[in-house]
Amino acid sequence: MIKRKRIYEVAETTDGYRVLVDRIWPRGMKKEAAQIDLWLKAVAPSTELRKWFGHDPERFDDFKGCYLQELEKAPAKDALARLKALVAEQQTVTLLYGAKNEEQNQAVILQDLLEKAE
Repeated sequence: MIKRKRIYEVAETTDGYRVLVDRIWPRGMKKEAAQIDLWLKAVAPSTELRKWFGHDPERFDDFKGCYLQELEKAPAKDALARLKALVAEQQTVTLLYGAKNEEQNQAVILQDLLEKAE
């Protein structure tokens, strides 16, 4: 099972293996409080793409297309392969992200991609 949630939400045992999929550490979050198992920076959108998107809902479709292209090239491709392996190994993997918009962020795209690969 693949889940996603904001890193600011309380960690729960039902989260399973918790993977942070942001390139930069979430503002105001202490590393001890995050309770992550893995910080997979390389699977996150590039800094340039992240800044261009700026969490603008009108840019989400273009962001998604560009992000999927980034995931086809190293190092993101290797990080995605690692994430797919984790999903195959673990009963539950929760993708953690810092964005306020819960429906338009990279974790949504990754979850969809991983679920299609299962």
